[in-house]
Amino acid sequence: MADRAGGAPFDAVLCDVDNVLRSYDPSGLHALERAAGLTEGTTMKVAFAPDVIEPVLLGRVDQQEWVRAIAEGLTGPVPEATAWELGTALLESPFAADRTVVSLLRRARTRVPLALVSNANLRLEDDLDVMGLSDLADHVVNSARVGLAKPDPRIYRLAASLVGVRPERCLFVDDSEENVTAAAALGMRALHFREAADLERALEPLFRSA
Repeated sequence: MADRAGGAPFDAVLCDVDNVLRSYDPSGLHALERAAGLTEGTTMKVAFAPDVIEPVLLGRVDQQEWVRAIAEGLTGPVPEATAWELGTALLESPFAADRTVVSLLRRARTRVPLALVSNANLRLEDDLDVMGLSDLADHVVNSARVGLAKPDPRIYRLAASLVGVRPERCLFVDDSEENVTAAAALGMRALHFREAADLERALEPLFRSA
């Protein structure tokens, strides 16, 4: 396959969503936790325990069933009603797109295909629409819809196949070191994202080749 990017070291970008493209504001949830006598982060610890989050990410349960599982995990330390309130507050935490990241990805997409590859729930596509980003990428690979979640190598291969690029010619961007390591094991050019400047540096060869 001929290089699409005119000499850049990759021919497609595969990018994570949460904590890369968008971020959440947990302040409301933290206020509820403090009022309930819980340490900040307790709800997230319950919600993202593997046995609670995995069924959500694989599309086996919906968001309300996730809230139910969170509430069950919190009931005892707090009353059931409070546990439900905390789970719902987590689900409804406000979020916003990182406009610098969005701008970089839009620019990159003028040169190469872009896929969003996210461990997410069934609401991801609606969330992208709310942020005005439903047209950002060529493909959205949502774990809850494809039944595969990072770091399973099959979801990376699926994303690469959708953009029509060999894995070793993909730039993969994610905030999770585990997910980045899995991408690198497939030969992808892998970026452990911490801030928008990291993405800008990784995309520089693409922009320079324009």
